[in-house]
Amino acid sequence: MKVLALIFEGFEEEEAMAPFAILRRAGIDLTIASLGKTVVGSHGIALTNVNKLVKIPYKQYDALLIPGGAHYKYLKVSGLVHEIIRHFFDADKYVFGICAAPTIFGMLGYLKGKKYTCFKAMDEDFGGTFERIGVVTDGKLVTATSVAYSLDFAYEIVRVLLGEDALKELHKHIYYEK
Repeated sequence: MKVLALIFEGFEEEEAMAPFAILRRAGIDLTIASLGKTVVGSHGIALTNVNKLVKIPYKQYDALLIPGGAHYKYLKVSGLVHEIIRHFFDADKYVFGICAAPTIFGMLGYLKGKKYTCFKAMDEDFGGTFERIGVVTDGKLVTATSVAYSLDFAYEIVRVLLGEDALKELHKHIYYEK
C-alpha cells in the first residue's frame, strides 16, 4: 500500500507527524511531498528531506493523505493539488484529510453525499453530512476534526488500509491499551 502525503508551508505539525510515524510503524509505504526539500510547519518546526511534488508519479499511489493547518490556503488555490485530489477521488482511491484539508475536498465537490468531519469553524454546506465527532469514515474517505484527533486519525487510516488485525498488532507493538 503506497500513500502520498502533501504538506506545504504552514502545515500543522502534529496532524502530519502523528500519522506519518504511525503509518510507517505499521509498514505502510509513505512518501511525503511538497514544493521544496524543506517545509516549515505552523509552529516553526521544519521537516527536511521532503520529496519534490513535481517529480512524484502520483497516479501510482493507492492513497492520498493531507494534514491540516494554515497551508490549506495554498491547497485551496493550487491547480496541481486540485488535479491530484481529483485523481484520487475519481479513481476511487483512498483519501485522508484532517482539520482544514477536508474543506478542500468539499470545495471541489467530493463531499456530496458523504459523511465527513473537519475543523468545525470551517464547515460549509458541502452537500454531505457533517458529523461532530473526531474521526469519520465513509468508504475510502477518512476525515478528522482537528489536531486533538491526530492519533485517532492515524489509527483509523491503518485500520482502513490494513485491517483490524494489523491495527491490533500495531497497538500491541506500541503498548497502546484501551
